Amino acid sequence: MLDAHFSTIPTFSLYLQPNLSATMSLCSKCVSGVTHEGTPTGTLETIGGIQCYVATPEGDYPKDKVILFLCDIFGIPLVNSKLLADDFAKNGFKTIIPDYIVEPVPVAEMDAGNYDVVSWLGRHGPEVTRPILDNVVAALRAEGVSSIGATGYCFGRYVFDLAFDNAIEVAVISHPSLLKIPVDLEKYVAASKAPLLINSCEIDIPFPIEAQALADKIFGSFEYGYKREYFEGCEHGFAVRGDLSDPKVKAGKEGSFKASAKWFKQHL
Repeated sequence: MLDAHFSTIPTFSLYLQPNLSATMSLCSKCVSGVTHEGTPTGTLETIGGIQCYVATPEGDYPKDKVILFLCDIFGIPLVNSKLLADDFAKNGFKTIIPDYIVEPVPVAEMDAGNYDVVSWLGRHGPEVTRPILDNVVAALRAEGVSSIGATGYCFGRYVFDLAFDNAIEVAVISHPSLLKIPVDLEKYVAASKAPLLINSCEIDIPFPIEAQALADKIFGSFEYGYKREYFEGCEHGFAVRGDLSDPKVKAGKEGSFKASAKWFKQHL
């Protein structure tokens, strides 16, 4: 196993190879961004005892397939996530955002610069959030859903945890945070059968260029399918909270969504 350099947040440390510079697993971009314009068209429903935002395709669609949308720390209240879920529904997939963020960071705190994320993380460990996701997955399976794809953004790294247990069939992660590198990457290859797409970017403290390159190396022989998209000129959070007035960020946000939808159509 490769050396662990340091951890500013013990439970969520980022492990690096000795030749990689040590870096935090969180950054200011985890609590910053831009609220997007639009009116969500989905509904709030209870699945497995959990409130969920549900975006349903119009017309006929495969009832045995679902996309589980794991949002960032702003939770369901952030309109951006609901709009993305609606877009997945427009591509033919029923999409569900589980309310697994027990205490969503208020949208008003975006860019405020003084929110205590460390304390928030202490209240949102796997022992709190994972059972919520498991309840939703179990309920979907009981309803006859045989193929579940999961897409996660930042805190939505739980896509990895679900994939470790093969609780999902397909995985997409955009600018992940809180990953243990290379431990989680190696564990994924060893344990999961879910094809994986990573949407990465140029400036990303939680998942830097060095970690991206390491992921490509580790997943180089992953038999179930792996791809990494890279978006120049984009920073952590671009796929869900990016400033769309910046042409490169807009292209990155739209490009990561298209790549994700294509991945689900190919593998789900």
